[in-house]
Amino acid sequence: MPLSSASPAPLAADTPASVSAARRPLRVALLNVKYSPNLGDGLLAECLERELAHALGGADVASIDIAGRRGWSGGAAGRRRRGALAVLEAAPPALRRVLAGAALTLLSRLTLRRHVRHGLAGADAVVIGGGNLLTDADLNFPIKLRGACAEVTRRGLPLAVHAVGASAHWSPRGRALFARALARRPLAHAAVRDEASRTAWATQLETRGAMAAEVVGDPGLLASLHYPRGPAASAPAVPASGTPRERRVGLCITDPLALRYHVGQHHGATAQAAGALRDAAVIGWYGGLATALAQQGLHVILFTNGSPEDRACLARHAPGWTAERPAADWRGGVARQGQGRVSMAAPFATPADLAGFVAGCDLVIAHRMHACIAAHSFAVPTIGLTWDEKLASFFTLAGRGSFAVDGPAMTPAAMVELAQAAMAAGVDRAALASLISRTRADVARLARRLSHAVQARNATARQPAPRTKPAASAVVPA
Repeated sequence: MPLSSASPAPLAADTPASVSAARRPLRVALLNVKYSPNLGDGLLAECLERELAHALGGADVASIDIAGRRGWSGGAAGRRRRGALAVLEAAPPALRRVLAGAALTLLSRLTLRRHVRHGLAGADAVVIGGGNLLTDADLNFPIKLRGACAEVTRRGLPLAVHAVGASAHWSPRGRALFARALARRPLAHAAVRDEASRTAWATQLETRGAMAAEVVGDPGLLASLHYPRGPAASAPAVPASGTPRERRVGLCITDPLALRYHVGQHHGATAQAAGALRDAAVIGWYGGLATALAQQGLHVILFTNGSPEDRACLARHAPGWTAERPAADWRGGVARQGQGRVSMAAPFATPADLAGFVAGCDLVIAHRMHACIAAHSFAVPTIGLTWDEKLASFFTLAGRGSFAVDGPAMTPAAMVELAQAAMAAGVDRAALASLISRTRADVARLARRLSHAVQARNATARQPAPRTKPAASAVVPA
C-alpha cells in the first residue's frame, strides 16, 4: 500500500485534542537537539513538531535546542569536533568527567539556561523529546537537561517526556542530575522508544520517584508522512525504455573515532569491544564493502548523516573508495555480476535532504539509526550496523532483526549476500503501515495528556484566592 507524503488525516481513535476553550492555539516547546549536525536529530524533531501540532489541532510547536544552537551549521566545525573527541578519548575517564562537567556547568549557567528561558516565552507546555537524550557521555545531557528543566519548573509549566532513548550506564552524578530534572515533579506523560530504554528508566528514575514510562514509536517513523519522496524514489524499476534502472545502495559512513567514543561512554565494561573499531579496520571494511557491492552492478552512494567528523572521514577516504578500477582489480571474494560504480552524495544541508536521499535508495546500510528509521518509513530495505543496542532494538521493533548485524565482523562477501537478501525481501508494507499508525496514535495520546495538563493548570490559575475573615483588631467599633 502506498504511503502518502501529504498532510496526514487524523486517526479515528485519536482525533486532535480539543483546544477550543483556549483563546489562542496552544504553544508547546520541545527540548531536544534539533540543530545537531547529525541531521537524524533534526529529522525526528521535525516529525514530532509536525505530528504533535496536527494532533493538537493546529498548535504552535517548536523546538529549543538544549545545546544553544539556532540552525544547522553545515558541518563547518568538523576538524575542531574530531580533535575534541580525540582529546576526550585519550584523557583518563575520571579526569575527563571532572573537566567536562565543570565546563558544561559553566556553559549552562552563562549561556544555555538563558537560551532556554528565551525559548519558553509564551509556552503553555514542554516536551522533552525525541532522541537519545537520557544518556550520560561526560555529563553532557544530564547537565543540559537539568538546567533546561529548572527553567520549566520556574514557570510552573506542564512537562512531558516522549520517545527518548535512555542508556543503562549513568554515572552517580548523572543519575542525580536526571533525577532532579525528572523525578522531583509530576510529569504529564513519560514515554521511551524501546524496551531497553524502559528498563534503564525504571532502574534509574522510577526508584527515585519518577512515574513509569511506556514504550512508543520513534517519531522518525513518520518521515514518509512529513517529507516528500525524492525523484529517484518514484522511478519505476524498469522504465519504458525496457532497460532496468540502476539500483542504488546508500552506504552511510561513520567516523570510527565517533563509534569508539560512544561505545566507551555508554557500555561500561563492554567497551573492550571498541577494539574492533580501530580506524584502519573500519575504513578498510567500508572500502571493501563498497567495492564488493559495486561488483554486483550496484551504484553505491557514500553519504553521512551530517556529523562533522563523519563528513571529514568521508572526504578523506572518498578518493580511494570511488576510484575507477580495472576488472582485474575488483576484490571482495564475490563473483562479478556487472559494472557498478561508487560515488559520493553531496553533503546534506537539512533533514529534508537526508529524507529525500534515503527515500530514493533501493537499500540503506548504516550505523546511524535515523538513516535506517527514515528509510524504513519510506519502505526502503535497511541493514543496520549494530555499534549500539538502540539500533538492534529498532530493528527488532520493525520486525527486521535478522538485518541488524555487526558489520565489520562480516566479510564483504557475507554482506553482499545479506544485501541481496534484503532487497529481495523488501519491506512488509502492512506491518509498516501498522507501525506508522501506532506511532501516530502515540503522539495523539501525548497531545491529549498535554491538553488536559494545560487545562488543569489554567483552571488552577483562574481560581480566586480564598477569602479570609477579618481579624478582630481590624473591626472599627460603631
